[in-house]
Amino acid sequence: MNRIKLSKKMPTVGVFYQKYGILFILVLEIIFFAIAHENFLTSTNLLSVGRQISFIGIASIGMTMVMITGGIDISVGSMLALAGVVSAKLLVDGGVPLPLAIILTLLVGTFFGLINGVTSEIMHVPPLISTLAMQTILKGIAFLITNALPVKGVSDSFKYLGQGYLWGWIPVPFLTMLLLFVVGWWFLEKSYFGRRIYVVGGNKEAARLSGIDTKKVIISTYALCGFFAALAGILMAGRLGSGQPSIGTNFPMDVLTATVLGGISVNGGKGSIVNVFFGAFIMGILSNGMIMLGLNEYWQWLVKGFVLLFAVSMSNLKSK
Repeated sequence: MNRIKLSKKMPTVGVFYQKYGILFILVLEIIFFAIAHENFLTSTNLLSVGRQISFIGIASIGMTMVMITGGIDISVGSMLALAGVVSAKLLVDGGVPLPLAIILTLLVGTFFGLINGVTSEIMHVPPLISTLAMQTILKGIAFLITNALPVKGVSDSFKYLGQGYLWGWIPVPFLTMLLLFVVGWWFLEKSYFGRRIYVVGGNKEAARLSGIDTKKVIISTYALCGFFAALAGILMAGRLGSGQPSIGTNFPMDVLTATVLGGISVNGGKGSIVNVFFGAFIMGILSNGMIMLGLNEYWQWLVKGFVLLFAVSMSNLKSK
């Protein structure tokens, strides 16, 4: 009897991870890289980390919404690349004013996200397959409209979006990410539509029977995912100073891992966007730290693959 009582009081690994895991991992990661490399905690590197985190974080907001409904979007990497070249082409070849170029690029991202949603929800193509196909399509478009060459000659104001600082020390992409996470938190936790996203992800059939237009909700999350990926692409192009059709190959892995590390269930219906914020930090710090330690790209792939496997395993433990 005592053993039974004791076992009830003892938290499982999944419960511990749900409550403290994300912060525990983040602290351990910072301590490890601080010890491993003397320049890790310098202000210059921390600002670089903040900027690097931003692109993953912004895209992970949209991925969070999709995954809460039980879906997935593998095309965010190609959307990142396409948005970068579209915005750069509009500015350089089209002579379009910067605000209009940004708006048009975001509409492009939203449109292709909408197609992902329609393909998955209306045409009943599994999300993994439909977004994988879209990934290839978007990458092809990006290479076709650029002839596989970078789009150079963008304005300094465009570069400022990815390279600039506010008040002399806060990277523009990082502040943008912070503001978007606040908006994303309010949208998911407080808004009427955001709560419906959780309901649909928790039990799609029950949501439909209660009068919720589940197709509309799911398609909307894919459209939003395309929007956020496009925004990340614009900022990335500003950071690089050009539109690069070849970028974004490993981006979906980073975004997906950040989202799952943040506690978003791979089965849908569960998770907090606040923890996804910390998940983005973990992935950004991991990438930065491995580069500082001189690990080549192959080792980085290996480590990130294990991190994703760990994150999914913890997600499954929490659901039991």
